[in-house]
Amino acid sequence: MDGPGRTWYAPRALPESPEPAPTTEIMTYLVAGLRLLAYAVTFALLAGPHWLVLKLGRGKRGGHAPAWLHRVFVRLFQLRITVAGTPPAPGEAALVLANHISWLDIPVLGSLRPLSFVAKSEIAGWPVIGTLARLQRTVFIDRARKRHTAVVNTEMSRRLRAGDLIVLFAEGTTGDGTRLLPFRTSLVGAARAAITEGGLDRVRLQPLCIAYTRRHGLPLTRAERPDIAWYGDMELGPSVKLFFARGPIDVTVTWGEPIVFAAGTDRKAATALAEAAVRRALQEAVTGRPPAPAQVPVREPVSEAPRADAPAAGAAPPILIPAATA
Repeated sequence: MDGPGRTWYAPRALPESPEPAPTTEIMTYLVAGLRLLAYAVTFALLAGPHWLVLKLGRGKRGGHAPAWLHRVFVRLFQLRITVAGTPPAPGEAALVLANHISWLDIPVLGSLRPLSFVAKSEIAGWPVIGTLARLQRTVFIDRARKRHTAVVNTEMSRRLRAGDLIVLFAEGTTGDGTRLLPFRTSLVGAARAAITEGGLDRVRLQPLCIAYTRRHGLPLTRAERPDIAWYGDMELGPSVKLFFARGPIDVTVTWGEPIVFAAGTDRKAATALAEAAVRRALQEAVTGRPPAPAQVPVREPVSEAPRADAPAAGAAPPILIPAATA
C-alpha cells in the first residue's frame, strides 16, 4: 500500500464534473453515505475480534477478517473484479510484485484473499486508514532511513517463512493507470533474506497487474483512465468524492507466471522479468490486444547439477532465471 509520490508525470488536477442537478447530487451522496455507514458497521463488528487475534499472536489465522471487510466494500461500491492467471495456492508463500494506480488497489487486491501490504511509514499515522493498515498486518518502511530497508527485508522474510502472501507495489509510487514506472529492486532483497536467514530453498516472486478498464460497462479511454488514478499531487478527498459520484468500475487483476527466486538468483534480473510481465498484462488490459513480442537477446543459463526436486519431464515449471551474484 502506498500513498501518492512524485513521478515524472506533470501535476494534474482532478477533472471538473458537469454540475449535476441538485436532487441528483443529493441522492448520489445520500446513497454513498448509507453505503459508508454499512461499511462502518461491518468494520465495527470485525475489528474487535480481529484485533484480539493479532494480540494473541495468531495473525495469519486472522487474515480472513480484512479480506471479508474488503469484499463488503467491493460489493457496496460496485467494483466488478475479473481475475486472470493462476495465483499462488492457498497457504503458499509469495512476494507479489504489483503495479500501483489508486487507493482502490487496496480493497480490490485485499478482497481476493488474505494478504499483507508493504507501505510507507507515514500511512501508519493517517486517521482511519492507518488503523485499517495495521489490522491488515501491513509492513511499514521508513524511506528516510536507508538502513530501514534491511529491517523491513528481515520482517518480510519472516512472513514469507510463515507462508504469508505479501504485496509489494514495486514502482514505489502510484501511476496514471496507463503507463508503468520502473520497478525498484531494493525490497526484493526480502526474498534472498528468506533463503539465507530463513532456510528456504526458494521463494516465489509473483508478478501481478491491476488495471481499471470500464465504468458503467463502457471502456475507459486513455483520457478517462487517469480520473480513477490517485497520483502526483492529488488530494485523497477529491479522489474519493469523484469515485462516489461517477459510479461502478470494472477492474482486471492478472496473475503473471511465477518467477523462482533461489540462492544464486540475480535480484535485478528477477525484478526486470516481473516488470516486463506486468507491463505486458497492463498493455493488454487497457488496449484489448497483446503487445508485440519484444526482441531481446537470449541469455544462457549457468550450468547446474540436476536437482532432486526438479519437475518431471513434460511439466510446466515456473520461470527460472540464470544464477548470478546480486
